[in-house]
Amino acid sequence: MESHGRIIEKQQSYFTSGATKELSYRIDALHRLKAGIKGHERQLLNALKSDLNKSEFEAYSTEIGIVLEEIGFTLKHLRAWAKPRKVKTPITHFGTKGFIYSEPYGVSLILAPWNYPFQLAVAPLVGAIAAGNCAVLKPSELTPRTSETISEIIRASFQEEYVSVIQGGIETSEALLKEKFDYIFFTGSVPVGKIVMEAAARHLTPVTLELGGKSPCIVHEDANLKLAAKRIAWGKFMNAGQTCVAPDYIYVHQSVKDRFLSELRDAVKELYGERPLLNPGYTRVVSRRHFDRLEAFLGNGTTLFGGGTDKENLTIEPTVLEDIGWEHPVMKEEIFGPILPVLRYQHLSEAAYGIRNQPGPLALYLFTESKSVQEEVLKSVSFGGGCINDTVYHIVSPYLPFGGVGNSGMGAYHGQAGFDTFSHRKSVLKQTTRFDLPFRYPNRKNGLKQIKRFLK
Repeated sequence: MESHGRIIEKQQSYFTSGATKELSYRIDALHRLKAGIKGHERQLLNALKSDLNKSEFEAYSTEIGIVLEEIGFTLKHLRAWAKPRKVKTPITHFGTKGFIYSEPYGVSLILAPWNYPFQLAVAPLVGAIAAGNCAVLKPSELTPRTSETISEIIRASFQEEYVSVIQGGIETSEALLKEKFDYIFFTGSVPVGKIVMEAAARHLTPVTLELGGKSPCIVHEDANLKLAAKRIAWGKFMNAGQTCVAPDYIYVHQSVKDRFLSELRDAVKELYGERPLLNPGYTRVVSRRHFDRLEAFLGNGTTLFGGGTDKENLTIEPTVLEDIGWEHPVMKEEIFGPILPVLRYQHLSEAAYGIRNQPGPLALYLFTESKSVQEEVLKSVSFGGGCINDTVYHIVSPYLPFGGVGNSGMGAYHGQAGFDTFSHRKSVLKQTTRFDLPFRYPNRKNGLKQIKRFLK
């Protein structure tokens, strides 16, 4: 395997050749990527089962299918996105035409996490390719079989000087961050995001940071409780809660708390059975270190239901905790596991105040039939994105940019937002030579008076 620096040099040289900027080249590359994924579908399903015990349903619906849809959507719209966009010019620029050109940055580094090891590695790559970049992809070492399958797909689809996969642990990521890239796209935790941003600053490299945080879920007194419970259970406990936009905690109105929690218990039972730890399709926690961290949270508050663990298989039952306050350790950090604390509120302002006192969350979910309540929450609370009367589903729409705010990240992708993220928007003014406006020049008599009159 060539050194990291040598691969980057080859990509920089290849990018300079201009080959990747051709629209036909990008379209062909996306078709090759799609074919490579389809050709390795069974291998990917097996890898995700091995690494995280993902069922075929969950592996395809949350990983493979989403990426294939992203490629298809991009192929459908790429010609329009890549076309120079004509914009208006002011009267002071009479005789000119304004255009915005989207051009690739160059060589991009994509650092991917372990929780959705295929989707969160390859979905950003779709944007990078669509925009005309070369790319180095660093998948997670915690999901080795999936990372190796990604590497096989990329090797079979592209030459190394165009797209390359570099595997390894923390030391590999650190070495890559010392290199000079033209763009860095990182998905992961807030602490590591700060390290990435600090490294990028040394070269003034632009970054997108897709981080996380404690994403709240509000269940108001007029919510459809049965449906809310099922959609919250689905969004929280898929992938064993190891989802950056999973509901991290619930604020439920005091008047419906008991009824809602009863519905939530039934919903978990419906989705995962009486004994989730024996469910062969129930995802496991990625590592012993993460398992131990989550297990420590089980001592917080009162366990309403769940709480069972299997240390040998790294699984924890879908668990709901009540009698929880902000002073508990489970409320001090993003949970990233199948544990769901429940807080109560009497007035909506209490919930909004509690949420605003935390760093800006990546997602927020609100269950209510009231338009005024929806508007109040949307206006009073900042968050990356979210849903009204659902969870997680917003990230699947290619028409909605996905990204965080404040501590939960910066920048966005999916659909055109992914193309835009990996593109520099170059502004160009085309001036006429058929005439010239004389008052713009300093030697024009009464030029200042004419300029003031013209502007007025």
